[in-house]
Amino acid sequence: MEKGKVMNIGVIFAGGVGSRMRSKEKPKQFLELHGKPIIIYTLEHFEKNGDIDAVVVACVEEWIDYLKELLYKFRIEKVKKIVPGGKSGQLSIYNGLVAAEEIAAGRDAIVLIHDGVRPLITPELLSENIKCVKEHGSAITAGTVKETIVVVDSNGCVEQVPPRAKSRVAKAPQSFWLNDILSVHKRALADGLTDSIDSCTLMKNYGYTLHMVDGPYENIKITTPDDYYTMRAILDAREDRQIYGFED
Repeated sequence: MEKGKVMNIGVIFAGGVGSRMRSKEKPKQFLELHGKPIIIYTLEHFEKNGDIDAVVVACVEEWIDYLKELLYKFRIEKVKKIVPGGKSGQLSIYNGLVAAEEIAAGRDAIVLIHDGVRPLITPELLSENIKCVKEHGSAITAGTVKETIVVVDSNGCVEQVPPRAKSRVAKAPQSFWLNDILSVHKRALADGLTDSIDSCTLMKNYGYTLHMVDGPYENIKITTPDDYYTMRAILDAREDRQIYGFED
């Protein structure tokens, strides 16, 4: 790497055990589709993108050795560190960010924080995140909404109906300058906060302005059996287009 060049580091959190998936044998990130674990589909996007310099994975501690076997089998070479996941998603991400800081070794770095079970992204989306961070300081991947969103109060009464054109669903990756997001994580821990729902929520709570990047609609998180079957259908459709030359 050129001296002074900004590093782009993927921080993948795969610390969950997937209770909603009802899988008895493996955490959800290691379930297979077409002979390939979900997390490998995810990591391949980072592996194939020339803008990504390194990847850190925060993994369920008992499955770290198995993940290392998968990285070798599927020739994933950009993963430079695997660290144990924490007791919450926030703590898993924090462990990954600390490892990313070690990899950056004092250089400026952008981190792309991503779910290990969100495999239906594109390499182009990663590059767009990096570009957005350089221009705006953050990049929160969003999904456009196809239905009306309502905001309700604690009694279930509708408080607000935001215009659909301005409504988005926050997804991943969520990308930031490493120094910014790591500083916020340290402040949160000092304040006793350990279970923030995601990085954009944490950054917003500490006063950062966030910029959104629209991503593919099918960028779903594989957390339930329905998600698993949706992913399989999407992969099958992509394979059919490749074989039969179908057009979108």
